[in-house]
Amino acid sequence: MSDQSGAGTVEAAPPPEPDEPTTRGGLTAWLPTVVDTIVAIGLALIIGAILIIFSTEDVIDSLGYFFSYPWDFFRFAGTAVWDAYSSLVDGAVGSGTAIRRTLERAAPLICAGLGVSLAFRSGLFNIGAQGQMLLGALAGGYVGFHYDLPPGIHLVAALLAALVAGGLYGGIAGLLKARTGAHEVIVTIMLNHVAGFIVLYFLAKDTFQRPNSNNLLTPPVADSASFPSVGGLHLGVILALVAAGLVWWLLERSTLGFEMRAVGANPDAARTAGMSVARVYVAGMMIAGMLAALAVTMNVLGRQDAVTENIAGQVGFEAITVALLGRATPLGTVLAGLLFGALSSGGLAMQSGAGVPPEMAQVLQALIVLFVAAPALIRGITRMRGGDGGGTVMAKGWGG
Repeated sequence: MSDQSGAGTVEAAPPPEPDEPTTRGGLTAWLPTVVDTIVAIGLALIIGAILIIFSTEDVIDSLGYFFSYPWDFFRFAGTAVWDAYSSLVDGAVGSGTAIRRTLERAAPLICAGLGVSLAFRSGLFNIGAQGQMLLGALAGGYVGFHYDLPPGIHLVAALLAALVAGGLYGGIAGLLKARTGAHEVIVTIMLNHVAGFIVLYFLAKDTFQRPNSNNLLTPPVADSASFPSVGGLHLGVILALVAAGLVWWLLERSTLGFEMRAVGANPDAARTAGMSVARVYVAGMMIAGMLAALAVTMNVLGRQDAVTENIAGQVGFEAITVALLGRATPLGTVLAGLLFGALSSGGLAMQSGAGVPPEMAQVLQALIVLFVAAPALIRGITRMRGGDGGGTVMAKGWGG
């Protein structure tokens, strides 16, 4: 855009500010997004209730005489849904033990989800959180069980080893994207497989092998390298919330964060304004890898789990859905992680308390993400007026 004043000099326009809801009407700009998310959760619960009803034996039996005595069908159906969802809530937040379990399940999802969200805001699809977690677990676990260091120092050393390993592994995808244009989706998916084989290779070595065991697993980390706990809750959970605050500060208050948001919104305009798009790609993926590695320390240094090829579980992939549900924002990611942690914790209670398969919690997660990812579908079902979607942050990396 040219400056028409004075001598009519032409200056490069600054990159457009990324679409931030707070710059367009304050908190009211978030309203359509919040309503969409609440409706998505409500619709998921309704569909889940229907599935619960028609998977209950008493309800199915009552269909045989429904027209003679329909009350049994509705009574059994109501009881089944009430027992299932009350067990879900009770298993998630019904006691101190349930709350601790929910928080410990949510913490890795929050950290890994923050890594995926940060990459989204930088215009990248980070599908490699799983591999970054594996490398972080291998490095952090090794320092935790192999070295004998004073308490505190040992924990910091193990934590730093995990973060450095995860950050460097994530940086590979960012560097390849910046230098060669290799698409980060393909690269990170392949790096997930590579990380799995790297872990298997090292677990077969005597240095990593647990004594007197024929299984591929390491010894647990020493007590001096584990997170301290208060009231049965390890402090890694607090660290996850601190990480969310730091990511918010990075994105909203730092120069690097502004560059990330600018590149994520329009890399060409950011490049024209003199920003190093390559540096943003590398930095974004490295920080994302560090956050993914922080997620796995909740297991290795928090619960003192042995490092195996399955130490990351499915957290690296579930982090993508957490980031999507959280609209790639730090606060949204924390809330989404807590929701999924509650569903995971309460899913076990649904089985024991109401006889509902624990997979039903995963079905609810999938339905929530499905509806959140399709706001037009929600508005079509509920006849709501469409918003501008300002709360959604989409990565610009595909094809870029």
